[in-house]
Amino acid sequence: MVTMLTDSGEIGVAGARRERDRLWLTEAELEAATGWVLRPEGLCRGHVCVPIPPGRTGEFRREGLVDAGALWQHLGKPVLHSEDGSVWALGEGARERADALLSLSAPDFTLPDPAGRMHSLSEHRGKKILLVSWASW
Repeated sequence: MVTMLTDSGEIGVAGARRERDRLWLTEAELEAATGWVLRPEGLCRGHVCVPIPPGRTGEFRREGLVDAGALWQHLGKPVLHSEDGSVWALGEGARERADALLSLSAPDFTLPDPAGRMHSLSEHRGKKILLVSWASW
């Protein structure tokens, strides 16, 4: 079992194969974990497709599996994994983080109020909001 951490959240992948810095997933597992699918034109997410570089197919595909780590590196995004390979973090690239900062929009999140009712930031879009955070460290 491999735990993957992506911008979509945390997902457990039972059939993942680990080889040092490679994380081989079935096409269905890759799509469930990242939203990327394998098509004849390359690896695609929505309307965006990234062609597999000529002569490098073996780095991305093998025996019906796709290397999620190689895809992430090819996209210019950071990939980290635990020493034993049981946890993999597929991060956002610098361009996405910079665009988010420039937008001045906080990412959506949902938290309970003191009465236990859940509230999402997206419920208040278009209104002025004061966000107060606290940490014990």
